[in-house]
Amino acid sequence: MVNNTPTYIEKREPSPFYRWMVLIFISLAMFGNYYVYDSMAPIFDLLSSQLGFTDQQLGLLYTVYSIAAIIVLLIGGYIIDKFGTKKSILVFALICLVAAAVTAVSPEFYVMITGRFILGIGAEPLIVAVTTALAKWFKGRLLSLAFGINLTIARLGSWSADLSPGWARSFYDNWQDPLWLATAIAGVSVAGAILYWGMEHQAERKYSLSDAGEAEKFELKGLYSFSKSYWYIVALCVVFYSTVFPFRAFAIYYFQQAHGLERDAAGMLNSLLPMAAMIATPLFGLWVDKVGKRSLFMIVGTVILFPLFLIVTYMPAGPLLYLKIPFIGSGEIPLTLFIVMILLGISFSMIPAVMWPSVAYIVEQKRLGSGYSLMTLCQQIGMAAIPWLIGFTNDAFMASPENPSGYAPGMWIFTALASLGLFFSFMLWKTETGPNAHGLETITSKTSASKN
Repeated sequence: MVNNTPTYIEKREPSPFYRWMVLIFISLAMFGNYYVYDSMAPIFDLLSSQLGFTDQQLGLLYTVYSIAAIIVLLIGGYIIDKFGTKKSILVFALICLVAAAVTAVSPEFYVMITGRFILGIGAEPLIVAVTTALAKWFKGRLLSLAFGINLTIARLGSWSADLSPGWARSFYDNWQDPLWLATAIAGVSVAGAILYWGMEHQAERKYSLSDAGEAEKFELKGLYSFSKSYWYIVALCVVFYSTVFPFRAFAIYYFQQAHGLERDAAGMLNSLLPMAAMIATPLFGLWVDKVGKRSLFMIVGTVILFPLFLIVTYMPAGPLLYLKIPFIGSGEIPLTLFIVMILLGISFSMIPAVMWPSVAYIVEQKRLGSGYSLMTLCQQIGMAAIPWLIGFTNDAFMASPENPSGYAPGMWIFTALASLGLFFSFMLWKTETGPNAHGLETITSKTSASKN
């Protein structure tokens, strides 16, 4: 079966400007997707107070997203490899738009959770398709930098969602209007996908193209043929995203409940994570393109992550630890929380900037869509369990503003996951400095250019 995804022949290829324009358009598709995913967190308190949702139900709004992603990602990589990135990105972006509308249309929990389920069907395969497209256009040409810029634009969506209680304050009188705003922004994903389609179509006509090869049949037995380094990266991916994303989902609510912050102040704190990532991810990407040492970068990122959740839980209180922020509701936030979120943002920049592009160096091109899809599938298994588990734990320990210590067990869960991430990143480094290395520590943009 012939793969419809094109690969560009070295003799005639699009100009660097053309490639960077492609990067912008597919990143816009991710921008809208990220905003819709994170638009739920700023209204957790409204869903609780106006609709009576429990913490467990709030967690399920994220868990069901991941369950849907797991289902579709079983075949998502094969779909992308077979039909190509331009078709896949547009179809999945349209699904995200529909999902956002369904989530906003009714106060019934089961309608809202259906919308989040549909979002999982579209959003995660969209990310896989975009990642596969990046590898196709930029492998050997500053791939980590390109991926970093892609994440910067995408996380601008998360950052905007976190800050929306401030810049879209008039929408937050009720739970529904912020979700309709997210639906409108989902249109950006569709627009980006259409623009990418046009550029890909023009490239197919203007430049010499060849088929990438045959798309393998989707068979479970094929999962065992990936290398040990690939599986260490997958394991790190699972525990890293199962730590950071569920924490982000509950962070605004947690800062309100456990630390007594206003919604806009808590949202500003949560926005520090994607803001730091927007700045640092391209820089880390450029750095690793120049020096290699990919698995070592991942170790450093997990070392930074490990203590942060315990610091948040057991941080000292006092007037000297508050930072004046004049443009937010209360006018001040705890300085310790500010520093923790910046550090979390650095970890959130360093690991993804290195981890995702590394897969392109250890998985052959014809299986890259399947490799990324499998990695994302495993990631979503962890992300399906942890938000529900955190919500269940908060309810079980009766966490509330009157009992902030009830949130501590959930923070210990995040810390345990971070320790696993440190272990897997160390095992990857050990493998990649041994005889079975794939060059993650040695391949740089200069060595790639010399081979090309």
